[in-house]
Amino acid sequence: MSTLYEQLAEAIETRIRAGLLLPGERLPSVRQACHNVQVSPATVFQAYYLLESRGLIEARPRSGYYVRKPVRKGQVQVQTAPVSATTTEVAISELVFEVLGTTRDTDVVPLGSAFPSPALFPLDRLARCGALAMRHLAPQAMTAELTIGNTRLRDALRARYSRHGIAVNADDPIITNGAMEALNLCLQAVTQPGDVVAVESPTFYAALQALERLHLRAVEVPTDPDLGVDPDGLAAVLRSHRVAACWLMPSFQNPLGALMPTARRQAIVRLLARSGVPLIEDDVYGELYHGATRPLPLKAFDQDGLVLHCSSFSKCLAPGYRVGWAAAGRYAPVVQRLKMMSSLATAVPSQLALAEFLEQGGLERHLRQLRMALASNLGRVRNQVLKYFPAGTRVSQPQGGYFLWLQLPDHVDTLALHRQALDQGISTAPGVLFSADRRFRHALRLNAGHPDDARVVNAIRTLGELCGRGP
Repeated sequence: MSTLYEQLAEAIETRIRAGLLLPGERLPSVRQACHNVQVSPATVFQAYYLLESRGLIEARPRSGYYVRKPVRKGQVQVQTAPVSATTTEVAISELVFEVLGTTRDTDVVPLGSAFPSPALFPLDRLARCGALAMRHLAPQAMTAELTIGNTRLRDALRARYSRHGIAVNADDPIITNGAMEALNLCLQAVTQPGDVVAVESPTFYAALQALERLHLRAVEVPTDPDLGVDPDGLAAVLRSHRVAACWLMPSFQNPLGALMPTARRQAIVRLLARSGVPLIEDDVYGELYHGATRPLPLKAFDQDGLVLHCSSFSKCLAPGYRVGWAAAGRYAPVVQRLKMMSSLATAVPSQLALAEFLEQGGLERHLRQLRMALASNLGRVRNQVLKYFPAGTRVSQPQGGYFLWLQLPDHVDTLALHRQALDQGISTAPGVLFSADRRFRHALRLNAGHPDDARVVNAIRTLGELCGRGP
């Protein structure tokens, strides 16, 4: 059943699409809407944020919310890109280091960053939770649970899995140094050098770096900008190649923002189970949905222990704490041994701070506030892109997360654009980072997870001007 704010959003959307609310028309203020439909201000804000993320309305500073004017033809829907049928040796790291090294500069507008604004997270409360937990820690506990992780934190994670109807075995979850360690350990557990790994097209550049480090080859799977990996396309890849593993991000995929429907998730899990191919699930953005319910991870449909589910708190609660985990199913003992042989353990203070925070409650309230902020930011940045970028620009419309994927006119080389933008104090993530063969030369990922201040607006306007200058 839809929530109150979704029902309100749907009612307003119906009126917009029926022409009863015209472009440029002002919506009722939050106070007026509360009086009109007898709901709380929080419900109205959530409804307006949802409509904003769908590109239907826009916020104007100190003025209110307005029905957004129609965008220029050809600017809304991004297109599925063709993929190569061959495997590719991965050599992407040098380019990643070159392009993303500047994102650490606080004077640079971080449109190329992979993290949302730190201001969105309860860092003060996390610090207090950490101090409290450490004061009550018995000395022997500092080394008692080194490899597998803190019992309090693991129990809290098991409870979250259970609430989604997901059973995990006694060895899971394994606490790691962020999701990247979990993903790397899982990949290492199910492959050998020279193996072929199926990845999305485009895919997260860190997945390509992991393949490169382990001397693996990539084969790209057709990935719809809205719906994620195509099961038929994956089946064709499995028929053509001896695939050792798949690495997929089904929820708000980086960089596309795609959300894989439940039917596709079930079909992919069944397909890989029949083939005996392990599936590494990168689910770091799963909590950042803009709708009513969290998308069920692929792990929820796993009957054979072949899905290795990886996530972390870095994008939804505690950036910098570097606490992630893997629920590795039948591969959990192997992942544990690899963890022991590599980093041995994850920092105890970080784990305890998060365990204390989860036990005190308040996570769901924080996540609701975070989702509303990200939905609002995403809608505003998308509107600004549509306003300032040249005709022919196509922009994704994600249902969660904080990334936008842009397909620009053919004359725009986004790697060259990135370098020009750096001279203006703006970072971006050019499309060539997201494919083993650097195919997305006219695409761009933008981070919409930062406050809508003048720096962001000016940066987007500047990028649009640079794009419009031609070759």
